[in-house]
Amino acid sequence: MNSPVLPIDPANLPVVTRESVLIFDLDNTLYPSACDLFSQVSVLIKKYVSETLGLPDEQAFLIQKNYFRRYGTTLRGLMLEHKIDPADYLHKVHDIDLSVVAPSPVLSQALTALPCRKVIFTNASRSHAERVMQRLGIHNHFETIFDIVDADYIPKPEQQPYDRMLARDGINPKNAIYFEDMAKNLLPAKDMGMTTVWVHSDSDWAHEGRDDPRIDHETDNLPEFLEMLVAKAVR
Repeated sequence: MNSPVLPIDPANLPVVTRESVLIFDLDNTLYPSACDLFSQVSVLIKKYVSETLGLPDEQAFLIQKNYFRRYGTTLRGLMLEHKIDPADYLHKVHDIDLSVVAPSPVLSQALTALPCRKVIFTNASRSHAERVMQRLGIHNHFETIFDIVDADYIPKPEQQPYDRMLARDGINPKNAIYFEDMAKNLLPAKDMGMTTVWVHSDSDWAHEGRDDPRIDHETDNLPEFLEMLVAKAVR
């Protein structure tokens, strides 16, 4: 699903200072959703469910999607309903080909020019995040990663991972700008005082909550948006 991006008025954009913290989701946020990495992950999740529960592919797929809707991630559903080993799951479903993700020197340059802390906040695993960051050529820009293991396997948009991430990394939410492709995941962040930026995704399920007034800004081009922040940054 594609949707028009509202015009960006640079005057309304937040001013990044040395006290700011930029928080980024990983998948379909730091790279374009057109890379479609999730289709690879989805195939591996279906395979995992099928093999682990001894089900045909069609039934495994229905369970996969049912757990995703009910629990926020298929992993969470499998842990609660079937007591599976999350480390084994994360290793297997992230064994994907990253060649479809192109290095992004423009993104790297924009991150370099923004004079503040930068962190990753993802429902995926740390090892997956590190591989993606290496592929994009941006791994050296980030102070830390808060992954699904750090969240005790409780996914966004549940409140607990937001609280844990801010507490662990000493982040004042009023200084934070949060970038995310799943619109509904921005809403708890805004309630906590963060500035929110929706990075458009082609996936229908990423649009849930897109019309909520708690989304401050939106873009379909993250590097371009960051360059606009660079132009206003206070060093």
